[in-house]
Amino acid sequence: MKIHIDIDCFFVSAARIIEPKLQHKPVAIGGRSDTEIFNKEAQNQTVNFENSGSFVPTFYKTYEKEDDLKSFQDEDGRIRGILTTSSYEARAYGVKTAMSIREALQLCPHLIIKAPNMSWYQELSHRLHDFLVLKIPLVEQSSIDEFYGDVSGWINDEDIPQFIDALRHEIKKELQLPVSIGAAKTRYIAKLATTYAKPFGCKTITQHEFDQFVNPIKVENFAGIGKSMKSKLHSAQIKTLGELRNRRGTVESWGPYAKELYKRVNAESDADIKTTHKRKSIGISRTFDAIYDRVELQRRVHVLARHLSFAIIKLKVIPTVFHLSIDYEMNQKSHKNISLAEIFTEKKFDSLCLHLFLEADIHKRLKVIRLSINCSSFTRDSKKELSLIGFEDEQKMHKLTHSTQKLRQKYGIDTLKFASEL
Repeated sequence: MKIHIDIDCFFVSAARIIEPKLQHKPVAIGGRSDTEIFNKEAQNQTVNFENSGSFVPTFYKTYEKEDDLKSFQDEDGRIRGILTTSSYEARAYGVKTAMSIREALQLCPHLIIKAPNMSWYQELSHRLHDFLVLKIPLVEQSSIDEFYGDVSGWINDEDIPQFIDALRHEIKKELQLPVSIGAAKTRYIAKLATTYAKPFGCKTITQHEFDQFVNPIKVENFAGIGKSMKSKLHSAQIKTLGELRNRRGTVESWGPYAKELYKRVNAESDADIKTTHKRKSIGISRTFDAIYDRVELQRRVHVLARHLSFAIIKLKVIPTVFHLSIDYEMNQKSHKNISLAEIFTEKKFDSLCLHLFLEADIHKRLKVIRLSINCSSFTRDSKKELSLIGFEDEQKMHKLTHSTQKLRQKYGIDTLKFASEL
């Protein structure tokens, strides 16, 4: 069997370890795009490549103990930002993840808002991973707060309920983290089971319980069914997983993804537990108050390029596909991408990012609210060969780039900046 382990309200649970007085109170963790990155006096920026994703940025500002609510106020005293996690006590008031802090405080005036502490979350996540590998033969970390395990041949199926119940209590005792655990024949159904085990519970789905458990569940509650697929299923009068299972021909006629989705829902498809994940891309983006000044926007492109360059060199990869996107006011967007198989240097990457911005900026009369740069198709994964044109000059710049990297690793990302940033 496969098991799925999910930390309940992880960021809140992590805050409660440091501040036990937060137990049983409505608490939420705020999140605000780190626009301090663009400050000419910026410092204390850090980077972490592990488990980045929704609400877990690759680049962030080092946590500083300060008045938490104040850290979400702008220069005019307005409270900005959204919630990344809320406790079950807060959810009872209608407070939800991704809700604005201002709206959450209207629903629950006594809500305690805490600033995120990414370094602490990463440390706790590592501790849990290290604990799990002592208990389970194969462990896969799929995100900062989610893990999969394969206990086939290790624990007898009939002993699974007792095993996962004991495991969640051990984790609570050793790490002070409340977790919920689901167990089933496949990882996809195990994850579904965890959803119905929360909070701090466990649920095992045996073969004879499968139909009774799966069939009544709404389609949108199954991982992998997003808004567009939900809309497609609803238009075909398929609203539950049971109805989906009974309409195999209809669902599979929608293409390969829908065909695989059907197999996952029906527990016919599974994936092996992968103990390591190979990164396929890396990016950086920031949302900010609307800006019209193109010179300032170009400066911000340089800042983002410097941070992303630092990460790429630290990862020891050479990207060959580069993508830059711009979000404007009035819900307008634009993007440009380019493929380039050459030795990676910071100077060339900076110039490339600026070029992509100038090409992508097609709505020059509009203000910009977001910039994003993404690099992918690393040469270790792709079949592309590096160009040898100007190889000697590139090697010189490559050495300079690595000298700069050493200084930044020792003294911080903001130690050396492009002149165009100042």
